[in-house]
Amino acid sequence: MKVYLDTCSLQRPLDSRNQIRILLEAESVLAILALAESGEVDLVSSDALLFEVTRNPNVVRQEYALQVLAIARSFVGLTAQVEERARELNGMGLMPLDALHLALAEEAQADYFCTCDDRLLRAARELLTVRTRVVSPIELIQEIEK
Repeated sequence: MKVYLDTCSLQRPLDSRNQIRILLEAESVLAILALAESGEVDLVSSDALLFEVTRNPNVVRQEYALQVLAIARSFVGLTAQVEERARELNGMGLMPLDALHLALAEEAQADYFCTCDDRLLRAARELLTVRTRVVSPIELIQEIEK
């Protein structure tokens, strides 16, 4: 099973766990990463993830995300086809960087695109042409455990 975690999901374990939702999402992401390390999940990295992570001014968050991405067994790069698909998704209402991440997940043939961003979850689920299932970390863990 291929999984693309967007940047907010990658960073969720470092967020303050003062809300139950954040705690559950953080634990879900950690479980997904454990499955990736054991080879049960194929984590996908991308040019967009590396771009976004390396622009983070918080060195701890940047180093953590780079360590996570280092366990990815798949990598998808930016191509003209990906850029075109990202433009299509952006035209359908996704923010530009969100559209790029989702286009990269589709290009990698990821089974799941995982995000903690409620706005992105809602918007992507309304799109009928998305080829990768968009889920939250909690939903993804529930799917894996089925």
